[in-house]
Amino acid sequence: MGVENQADAKREGGPALALLCQALPEAVLETGAPQGDETVLVRPECLVEVMEFLKDDPRLDFDMLADITAVDHPGRRPRFDLVYNIVSVQGRRRLRVKTTADDGEAQVPSLTPLWASANWLEREVWDMFGIRFAGHPDLKRILLYQEFEGHPLRKDYPIRKRQPLIGPKN
Repeated sequence: MGVENQADAKREGGPALALLCQALPEAVLETGAPQGDETVLVRPECLVEVMEFLKDDPRLDFDMLADITAVDHPGRRPRFDLVYNIVSVQGRRRLRVKTTADDGEAQVPSLTPLWASANWLEREVWDMFGIRFAGHPDLKRILLYQEFEGHPLRKDYPIRKRQPLIGPKN
């Protein structure tokens, strides 16, 4: 995408995206509204700053973190897209914030200091995709047992893999 196209892409979307692009232009890589869903792609190193702005700015007031998920793109660098869905309850608005993490030491900053709901949501993403959240207070499995090997929503996870059997502890 050329420089002119990036500038145009940053202007797509509604007033929340316009305010974000104006306040933190260096953090925003791309914006859009596919199927009417306002979406912003931000630099991973700017994620916390972007989310603090979206939550704390009274014109936006995105006060609820509704969901976090990831998308695995094996063979692409960076390998993972992280997708955060935030809501302004009073403003009756939703926003999708995306960032990326690479394989190996896949890691992004934790949002638990901003939203308590990030605790369980980040644990789920860790459990299923193996993406670490720096600064998370208790990053451990939440859906699978602790001895489970691997992360089953990665596209390269061997579906016929045998897991260690866990029996009663007598």
